[in-house]
Amino acid sequence: RSEEALMVMEKAILADKKNPLPMYQKANILMSLEKFDEALEVLEELKEYAPRESSVYALMGRIYKRRNMHERAMLHYGISLDLKPSATDAAAIKVIGF
Repeated sequence: RSEEALMVMEKAILADKKNPLPMYQKANILMSLEKFDEALEVLEELKEYAPRESSVYALMGRIYKRRNMHERAMLHYGISLDLKPSATDAAAIKVIGF
């Protein structure tokens, strides 16, 4: 099912390269599949299209935390908080303790 969702996101990305949401969803799916390096590659590219989107940095923080890269996680969570994250992202960051 996740592989199907990835294919759908790829089609959506190709259909509208200016819409950052399919790229974000693709990264989210890759993270859920524990394909962390691939997810980070997508998010790095996404930062170019949406440099002030706090959710991108929050997701990067989650990936780095799962990889036990705590300094990088804190850096990305901090950037996310500076960019005024959604209530959901802010609550998740606070729960994590960063």
